[in-house]
Amino acid sequence: MAKKLKITQTRSIIDRPVRQKATIKALGLGRPNYQVIHNDTPQIRGMVKKIPHLVSVEEITE
Repeated sequence: MAKKLKITQTRSIIDRPVRQKATIKALGLGRPNYQVIHNDTPQIRGMVKKIPHLVSVEEITE
């Protein structure tokens, strides 16, 4: 079974650096309380690690 990550944006990106805004957009988020599901890959983990103060992450298995 492949592990997946459910990523929820918890805070707004207003007044955040451009790199953090770009990371949020790359994950497919954009507004608080938006959620996306991605495969658990090193690339996605790295993105989440850059913005832990803006998102919350749950591991799910399918």
